[in-house]
Amino acid sequence: MSVSYLVRYQGSASDPQALVDYYSQQHARILQRFPAIQGLTLHTPLSCTDPFPTSPGGVALLAQMVFESPADLNAALQSDARAEAREDFSNFPKFQGDVLHQAMQAEKIF
Repeated sequence: MSVSYLVRYQGSASDPQALVDYYSQQHARILQRFPAIQGLTLHTPLSCTDPFPTSPGGVALLAQMVFESPADLNAALQSDARAEAREDFSNFPKFQGDVLHQAMQAEKIF
């Protein structure tokens, strides 16, 4: 099992690609300094054709940080890099909506 820290940008950006570019090129440099972080994956909206009714959810960006254990995640959340990441949010391209943070345990089934 692994632990993921998910940051969901629920809403819209005035320039969606600028948000993704800033996150991947600037903000990720700060996140990379989190102690014991094993990886960062960015999930962005993708259009698809589903024959069944679905709700797209309205997520502009989902960032997934992976850690080996809850202790590693908690150490990262207490780090100087975490404080810097929070401060960096003021530099993001304009975003309207909620930013939700959630730690989740993952178990790969197949």
